[in-house]
Amino acid sequence: MTITRRNALIAGAGLATTAIGPFGATPLRAQQTKLKWAHVYETGEAYHTDALWAAAEIAKRTNGKYQIDVFAASQLGNENQINEALGLGTVDIIYTGVAFAGSIHRPIAITNAPYVLRDFNHWKAYRDSPLFRQIASGYEGRTRHKVTALTYYGERHVTANRAINKPEDMRGMKLRVPPAPLFLMFTKSVGANATPIAFAEVYLALQQGTVDGQENPLPTIMAKKFFEVQSHIMLTGHITESLLSIVGSHVWARLNDAEKKIFSDVLMEAASRASDHIRESEQKLAEEFRKLGKTVIAPDRAAFRAVAVPLHNDAASGAGWSKAEYDALQGLASSS
Repeated sequence: MTITRRNALIAGAGLATTAIGPFGATPLRAQQTKLKWAHVYETGEAYHTDALWAAAEIAKRTNGKYQIDVFAASQLGNENQINEALGLGTVDIIYTGVAFAGSIHRPIAITNAPYVLRDFNHWKAYRDSPLFRQIASGYEGRTRHKVTALTYYGERHVTANRAINKPEDMRGMKLRVPPAPLFLMFTKSVGANATPIAFAEVYLALQQGTVDGQENPLPTIMAKKFFEVQSHIMLTGHITESLLSIVGSHVWARLNDAEKKIFSDVLMEAASRASDHIRESEQKLAEEFRKLGKTVIAPDRAAFRAVAVPLHNDAASGAGWSKAEYDALQGLASSS
């Protein structure tokens, strides 16, 4: 067959169509946005597994527009580093403890004051309250980041290689605490020496005797295997800990209203799922630790609370909230 110019053009068009055919999704992929979600927790913990659920759910509800990759176990940095990265736009979503967000807007760390919350139901009442949203909006005003949810992290308990029954037993103890200022309120109340160490380095610090003990919720003590290098677990319950789910300002600003609702709804549901998992887990773990040969002690919580409460509104001890915010928190009726 003689190849005319017209035939060549038709053939070329056919080849072009054939070449594009297998990549018909290319225009869709070009519109896809990849996001990074960073946190410091282990892959087996509820925070991570529910973050994976949320990532898949957001992808589904946005028809694949947003693909979220979740980076666990400090892969993208420790708590302070991922908070900084959120501001720089090098990560897009983070879980972070309220004390770390409190370095930017101090009132958001109020629930990390020791014994400021009565119990889990008081925590739930705060999570669902206008007070939490009001305090979160203060953080948002400073950063333009979006606080989408509050997740229950659990009651923090002290571990050591000896028994602790009352506050005086901790005097002079080298206690690892997260590198956030508000944790000093607890150590000050009991006379311990605070030793800030990044989360990923705690096991080694305990193993090598750099510190005498640490404090974390039971699910974390199990997940990070701190019990392997600590013989005693004291159920002090001194802080009812929370994590914030925060979407970076550079992401939130470009979401349309429908997408903002999807992100908010999904991240709140993920937080609720993780909270339920952690609450259920911590109620069973004391007995599990006993089965592992650990000494589990119920210390005099009233004595611990008595030395902590006087510091709640002491700015020198880390308080950064107003008396009105504090009184509003104390006045919340516990959820049933």
